[in-house]
Amino acid sequence: MIRSILIANRGEIACRIIGTARRLGIRTVAVFSEADRDALHVALADAAECIGPAPARDSYLDAGAVVAAAVRAGADAVHPGYGFLSENADFAEACRAAGLVFIGPPPAAIRAMGSKAAAKTLMERAGVPLVPGYHGLDQDADLLADEAGRIGYPVLIKASAGGGGKGMRIVEAAADFPEALASARGEARAAFGDDGVLVERYLRRPRHIEVQVFADRAGEVVHLFERDCSIQRRHQKIVEEAPAPELSPERRAAMGRAACDAARAVGYEGAGTVEFIVEDEAFFFMEMNTRLQVEHPVTEMITGQDLVAWQIRVAEGAGLPLRQEQIAIRGHAVEVRLYAEDPWRDHRPGTGRLLHLRWPEPGEDLRVETGVRQGDAVTVHYDPMLAKLVAWGPTRPEALRRLAGALRDCEVAGIASNLPLLRAIVDHPAFAAADVDTGFLGRFPDLLAPPPVAPPRHVLAAAVAAVLEDRAAEAARRDPWSPWAGSGAWRLDGAGRHAVTLRYGDVTLAMEATPGPGGGFTLDLAEGAVAVAPAGAGALTVDGARLRLPVVRDGDALWVVAEDRAWRLDRVDPLAPPAAVGEGGEGLVAPMPGRIVAVDCAPGDAVHRGQVLVVLEAMKVQMRLAAPRDGTVAAVRVAAGELVEEGADLVGFAPAR
Repeated sequence: MIRSILIANRGEIACRIIGTARRLGIRTVAVFSEADRDALHVALADAAECIGPAPARDSYLDAGAVVAAAVRAGADAVHPGYGFLSENADFAEACRAAGLVFIGPPPAAIRAMGSKAAAKTLMERAGVPLVPGYHGLDQDADLLADEAGRIGYPVLIKASAGGGGKGMRIVEAAADFPEALASARGEARAAFGDDGVLVERYLRRPRHIEVQVFADRAGEVVHLFERDCSIQRRHQKIVEEAPAPELSPERRAAMGRAACDAARAVGYEGAGTVEFIVEDEAFFFMEMNTRLQVEHPVTEMITGQDLVAWQIRVAEGAGLPLRQEQIAIRGHAVEVRLYAEDPWRDHRPGTGRLLHLRWPEPGEDLRVETGVRQGDAVTVHYDPMLAKLVAWGPTRPEALRRLAGALRDCEVAGIASNLPLLRAIVDHPAFAAADVDTGFLGRFPDLLAPPPVAPPRHVLAAAVAAVLEDRAAEAARRDPWSPWAGSGAWRLDGAGRHAVTLRYGDVTLAMEATPGPGGGFTLDLAEGAVAVAPAGAGALTVDGARLRLPVVRDGDALWVVAEDRAWRLDRVDPLAPPAAVGEGGEGLVAPMPGRIVAVDCAPGDAVHRGQVLVVLEAMKVQMRLAAPRDGTVAAVRVAAGELVEEGADLVGFAPAR
């Protein structure tokens, strides 16, 4: 019997595993990097071990450090979670060599499915249908380009050694292939330490449907039905649901059989996910993930099973708790992934401190799975997922309604998030009609429409109210007898006005507020006056309507939580001198904090607009930063391996002639 588990992971998945282990009476040991010393999963575990510095390669990806921590902490098993070392066969072997139970499949099964190319060859032998493509070991760039031409454009380049959308590029034409190949290889090398790729036909309107499988040591294999994971950005899922809508019983049964055949072909054991690409009535094997998936809660909610408990049971040598005919679908479940990222800036991951967090109340029909708390920092070192919200209902419409309500109850401030996008997707008529495919966001560009140039009236009213409140509080701390200490707008010849200047993005907003009775005021805006009055903690009446409008302060930044987003406005002192302008003129700057992977220019180089000069990696994503114009490189201010902050000068250009 397993009595103590070390969880070789972090964040929400570590918290999720701790919950099941505690229910089963099993002691838990967390591991943490120096950046995660105060993280939620560390606080929840019974014990915790530091395994290294902040970069994942020096901590969570250090197999030796993780195994040593497990031995040191007296654990008798290791649960890898997902990501990091979860699909690393050498790590599984190291655990077993140290006398630890690895809660996952045998190393041989991990290896068999670890290479997408080798896995597809194996699946072809097992009779599992495949997408036409090249899955060979010869990685010569010219050969790959020839194979892409043979397959026919568009093609999809995919990393052989991993998933999660890393090392994946869609190529529409032969001329674009070399650049896409280099980009995919670089990202794959950084994410998985292996730049091998495969090339497949790109299906225009496919659905991404995966089947949850489980196997025990006796060779019994079952599936727990499927999940539709079609709505994605950057080839990474953001919405998942079970069962897949509009899937016929015949296709469901066929996909379940194919998934079980795939598991049997590699002598599988434990939890696994067989992923298929589906178009019209055809389905094709994509890959098998030899671990638990981020989206496993939707399967749990429609089957009533705890998949982590199943994993522990199988690792202890017991048989599966249910036979195939005993597993049934109950209702419908939908999950969304809440990320710290900006949907309007190409889903760029964000960093910073979570100044304000509010989650909906969980219950039997709603799960909130998170690894962060208010005040935590989102750093450049790890995946930017903040939480998963999972809603259940007797029917799909009821599940969507429950999820929509939960999203309305979410509040995130201090950092950009994809919360507005998730709300828009769940409310979209096409999603309600189950008209989904992997190109959903591309088909409905309105979902990614940029936010308004200026915040709405009630947001401005809340921000101005906060400024006035802060001024009054500051005045109260001064000498009460000084005539200069007052914060009111009294004038000898009548009521005065408060001048308030705020900045929203690149827009400066100069406004005036006229004091009124009871702490209220009238705000003069270009489109008319707005009557504002306090209405209790975090609430105002704006033109007679009572609204909950919390405002979070962070220095000169004001975050107003309203409707579907948190609006950031910055206080501006109109009398302050203008900021000095740097001498560099035009140049290349870091769009976010990250690590420099490559620098492909030198001082004196003549470059053209769009030429890639620097490759920046942040939160498992590689960004190829290109020259903003034709010109000559005047200075290169970074080198490969350096960590940079957002806005850092990377490359300077000589002045344009």
